[in-house]
This record gives sequence, structure tokens and C-alpha cells, in this order.
Amino acid sequence: MMSGSALIIVTSALVGLVLAPGPQWATLPLACVFFGMLVITYPASMLMKRIGRRAGFAFGLSVGVGGSLLTTFAILERSFILFCAGLLLIGVINGFGQYYRFAAADVASETYRGRAISWVMAGGIVAAFLGPGIATWTWDLFTSAPYAGSYVSLLILYIVSMMLIFFAKIPRPSPEEKSGPARPLSQVASQPEFLVAVVSALVAYGTMNLIMVATPLQMKGCGFDLVSSASVVKWHIVAMFLPSFVTGHLIRSFGVIRIMACGPVLMVFCVLINLNGITIVHFTCALVLLGVGWNFLFVGGTTLLTEAYRPAEKAKAQGLNDFLIFSTVAMTAVSSGFLHDRFGWTAINWAVLPAIGIALCAIVWLDRRRRVMLSSRVA
Repeated sequence: MMSGSALIIVTSALVGLVLAPGPQWATLPLACVFFGMLVITYPASMLMKRIGRRAGFAFGLSVGVGGSLLTTFAILERSFILFCAGLLLIGVINGFGQYYRFAAADVASETYRGRAISWVMAGGIVAAFLGPGIATWTWDLFTSAPYAGSYVSLLILYIVSMMLIFFAKIPRPSPEEKSGPARPLSQVASQPEFLVAVVSALVAYGTMNLIMVATPLQMKGCGFDLVSSASVVKWHIVAMFLPSFVTGHLIRSFGVIRIMACGPVLMVFCVLINLNGITIVHFTCALVLLGVGWNFLFVGGTTLLTEAYRPAEKAKAQGLNDFLIFSTVAMTAVSSGFLHDRFGWTAINWAVLPAIGIALCAIVWLDRRRRVMLSSRVA
């Protein structure tokens, strides 16, 4: 799933520049991926509560197969609308696939949960090389339709995933999960842990998406080719997922709050680098810091979220969390191209700083609240 996403990140805006009626719509196809995730994420969680994770993942992958076929046809026929529709379907598989990390949490003990989530996210290391690599190897497979070959390769990725998912040993939902005692969703969502987890994830994905999606467009405007853009995105994705080998261990050693607090700090440094140069070194270093910051915020936020719900509340709490996340992701994906075209690279980087500050303040607030509560209990 993540290899397919990496391929789409590298190529979709470039395909959009060719097919779209104007450059301001170049990132709309990628926004359709995130909109598909947004629409399906809550229903997917509730469906898997009924039929189980494995069946849900297989269903999502089957829709992804249809999406890969449609996007290939759209590029061959030079249809921007069909290309967007195909990526909307691919968003469905990504919406289901976001629950891989929660599936890991389901089968792990409470003390191992953070590390289990991290190890699943670490699969992005392979994706960082495989996705952009496939994009550069296959983009000219069809000489009359650049990038069509890249989207044919998505079909292979999703078929392989369908075969692999049947070997996953994921228990079906327990009776307690299906019909145990559950609080109203509003009560679950009003807990400090839930709120901070969601805010952190929103900022992590929103900031990362605005800058990451605009980077290939900025690089193209600076005269860099696809290979250079793919290399920068590749190292960004490595930075997103490589820390996952240690993030869970760091959370266990230093606490989830401290690790989450590192995320906004790294994102500030990313912005500072982007504002001070447009060389390949600047783009690469900035996106590496952005990726690591995203990892600490997102993995930490996911771990924190698991503290906020009971078994019977799991599906709706996770569904609401991902619905809110991908609302932000869809909005930033579609607005990134527009903002870059209308206001430029510098404005995008300045615009994310207030959100980063909000995330850091929320994390610090939760840390102080927990310290006060712990002190009162000791007293």
C-alpha cells in the first residue's frame, strides 16, 4: 500500500500538469486519493468491526485493483476526470490500509503496542525505494502515454497484497468488541488524550502534505527533472519510516509525550531550511526533517489514541480519528497546488508554522496536566 502511495506522490502532480485544464489543478488527483480515504475511513472501521480486519483489507484491495486499471486507461485516453476517478478508488484501499497499524496494536500486548505500531510503519522503508523506483523505471513504458506504465505497476502491487493478506493471522472481533459496554462517541472524543492525539496527527499529516506535495512542483519550477524529484521524495519517505525501528522503543523508554514533542521542533527546522534555499541539498534535508517529525507525531499520536477507548469503542474512535486526519489531508492536498501556483513556495512554508505551534502547545498542555494529576494522586 505504501509503495503505491509513494509512486502516486511522485507522479500524480506531474500527470496532473499534463492532463489538467490549468496548473492550479495539478494536485487535484492526489487530493482525490485523500478524499477517497476520507469518505471510506469511518465506514471501513465499522465494517471491519463486523467482518474482521482481514476480510476488510481484502475488500479494499479489490477496489484498488479497479482504481489502478481506471487510472491507466485515463492516462492512455488523456482524461483528467477519469484519472481523478481512478485515484478516488485507490483512496479506498488506502483508507482500509491505514488500519494495518491498528491491526498490529490489536494483536500486541499493552507494553509492546507502541513498538508493534512502529514496526508496521517501518514497512515504509521498502516503500521509499520501491515506489519511486517503480515510477522512474516504468514511466516511459508506453511511449505515447508517459506515466501509464507506472499505474499498470499499481495493479501488480495490489494483487500481491491480496495474496499476502490471506496469510495474516488477525483475530476476528471479540464479543466484547462487538457488544461490550461503550460510552457515547462525544464522551470518548472529549478526553484530553484523544484530543491531543488527533491534533498531533492533523498537524503531522497536514504540514507534511502541504510541503511534500508542493515540493515536486517547486523543484520542477527550479529546473529539476523527475529523477531528482523522485530522489528527494524517496529520502523523505525513508525519513518518515526509518525511525519506526526505534520510535516504539523511544516511546517506551522516554514516554509518548516527550517523543511527540520532538515532532513539531523538527518540522520548524524543515521550514527554516526551505526558506533559506532551493538547491537539491535544501530540498532533501528539509524533507528528511519533515519525515522524522511526522513519524514522531503520528506514531506517538496513534499510541496515545489507544489509551482513550475501550474495546467496544475501538472501531468508532479509530474511525473518527482517521476521518478527521484525512479531512485535513484531502484539504491540504487539493490546496497545495493552488497555494503554490497563487502564492508561491515561501508562503506555503510560513503558513504551516502556526499549526505546528498549536500541536506543540497541546502536547505541553497534556504533559503538565498529567503531571498535576500524578502529583495529586501521590499527595
